[in-house]
Amino acid sequence: MTAYLLKAEIHCHIEGAAPPALAQAQARKYGVDTGSFLRGGAYVWSDFAEFLACYDKVASLFKTDEDYALLTETYLCELAAANTIYSEVIVSPDHGDRIGLGADAYIAGISAGIHTAREKTGIEARIIVTGERHFGPDRVISAAEYAARAKNPLVTGFNMAGEERMGRVADYARAFDIAREAGLGLTIHAGEVCGAFSVSDALDLVRPSRIGHGVRAIEDPALVERLAELGTVLEVCPGSNIALKVFPDFASHPLKRLKAAGVRVCLNSDDPPFFHTSLAREYEIASKEMGFSDAEIDAMTRTAVEAAFLDEDTRAKLLARLDGEAADAGDEAVHRA
Repeated sequence: MTAYLLKAEIHCHIEGAAPPALAQAQARKYGVDTGSFLRGGAYVWSDFAEFLACYDKVASLFKTDEDYALLTETYLCELAAANTIYSEVIVSPDHGDRIGLGADAYIAGISAGIHTAREKTGIEARIIVTGERHFGPDRVISAAEYAARAKNPLVTGFNMAGEERMGRVADYARAFDIAREAGLGLTIHAGEVCGAFSVSDALDLVRPSRIGHGVRAIEDPALVERLAELGTVLEVCPGSNIALKVFPDFASHPLKRLKAAGVRVCLNSDDPPFFHTSLAREYEIASKEMGFSDAEIDAMTRTAVEAAFLDEDTRAKLLARLDGEAADAGDEAVHRA
């Protein structure tokens, strides 16, 4: 059982974290019929295109800064109940603009939810602003410019998500230069839908400290070696990868092989209820399906905290909590012996 382990995640899309019960409540609030995308307390989709459509319909149920505060607080409190001490949420200012709320109010609502969840549970969280690749380089650059001028202490990183098969990484490199110059941490979705070349391009052109997914790197042994040498952290989301058929089953998932090769990896939930998962379940998958020991899982949690985009004082406090848990576990093992 991994329920007692402390947890952390650094890859979760905030709209994709909406619990179905909350989405249903929001639908009642706004008089929306959910029959096409939410049935029996679960989101309904059958392929990647339908997943994106379902995601957009759920996201459209959150319309105000108060809605986003509630969504963020709900998700973070759910994480805290599963012994999670840290989370980074991926957000899109473009989405805030598209729904007519505006990027500032959108981010303000998410920030309010983070503060409330921290007050209630002690969980720490930060915001990663993302540009959406399928809207083109100009929009991604605009997202980076927004993140750079945000002056919000919770906005600590920049990412690019969206349709990985659109455009070349080179087309978006300027956005990452802007974010880097502003002192933001850099991560990028790569090596999920596309193969190892996508990860290589990201390393060459973006030079991120982390890569979202990155699991297709396993197709190129030289690239795996390069990731290990660089110390680049892969934000791995096993449940998402299986749900989206990146790999056919957990037995064929490369997380174990990547870690054995010296690549720094951690566990994440991506869009948890859409993939019938949660961060707690990802930890269970690592244990029961992949055969990781508790010590190995704790090491991945430590990697997440070490790679997190946050201030060093907070990082030190989180690492001290992990060290305390490890010491307690050791004491308990001695006592049992």
